[in-house]
Amino acid sequence: MITPRRSPPLRRLVFAVALFGILFPFLQSLRAQVLVDLSIKRNIYIAYEPLLVTVRITNLSGNTLLLADVEGKKWFGFDIETLDGRPIPPRDPNYEIQPLKLAPGESIARTVNLTQLYPMSDFGSYRVRASVYAAELSNYFNSPPLTVEITEGRLLWEQTVGVPGTEGLQSSSRTISLLSERLADRTDLYLRIQDKAAGIVYCTHRLGDYIAFGKPEIMLDTSNTIHVLQNNIPREFIYSKIALNGKILDRVSLNAPKDRPRLQHTQDGNIVVVGGIPFDPRATPTPAQIPNLSDRPVALPVEQISPTPVVQGKPTPKPTPGRPASARPTTPKSKPNPQPTTTTLKID
Repeated sequence: MITPRRSPPLRRLVFAVALFGILFPFLQSLRAQVLVDLSIKRNIYIAYEPLLVTVRITNLSGNTLLLADVEGKKWFGFDIETLDGRPIPPRDPNYEIQPLKLAPGESIARTVNLTQLYPMSDFGSYRVRASVYAAELSNYFNSPPLTVEITEGRLLWEQTVGVPGTEGLQSSSRTISLLSERLADRTDLYLRIQDKAAGIVYCTHRLGDYIAFGKPEIMLDTSNTIHVLQNNIPREFIYSKIALNGKILDRVSLNAPKDRPRLQHTQDGNIVVVGGIPFDPRATPTPAQIPNLSDRPVALPVEQISPTPVVQGKPTPKPTPGRPASARPTTPKSKPNPQPTTTTLKID
């Protein structure tokens, strides 16, 4: 049986296809004239918590680029989808971002709160990718994807209260929730304020770390302003005061070397913190100063006793013949009631 030989054009075609498969990743890297990088501080968030991501854009094209919306194509955006591939559209698909000019080699970073731009309140995991469109290069440039998880956390305390100053049909309520989220190295405390009837979430504040066995205190004053006292680390506490609209009115760090501070109602209906010493956790500790030589304390007087004087009036015994001088007995030389001599050392 004679096997037909392949024609040279067919062999060249097979070789070209194989070579293209090898060089394709390299050719794609050459097209990456705009580098897009996406970073995030952690990968677990409470629902409605601000989800801040930082996007860094670097111009590697060798020319000045004008990044702007062209023909309905947004120059800056995100591709967000669930792990099963369901895309998450932006809350406002007609959003506008000011154009940006990048010089060759220039890099710029932007921090964006995805919670405000995309409906990511459902519990589960999301895949996030930043996207930049360069009209002059007619190409989209994407960052490597990152995965974040949205959880509800553990409910510690919840109370629904009215909003002072509203009556009749305009009356509204706020549901205040105290939540905790256990991470690998710490436990975070959160405060959420929402109007469940209207579907409005006013805030989901991360109040900071807290020790799980130290239950946080929460109280409401006469205007339903929220007061929270939490034990963040041993012998240190954080006091937070938050209005019903989500605005943080006060934040104080407290040292508690002896007794644990506590929240207490006053006679006029306000709430105060009893105990603890306020301090600024961001303040730089004062370094210890090395004293100068002139600052050294003057040394105390040193008492020195002079050698015992020779006793006068008695003859010195003659040496005995045949006996070495070193073996001769010596008579103790003393003086009755010697007076010590005191000398003061002076240090310049």
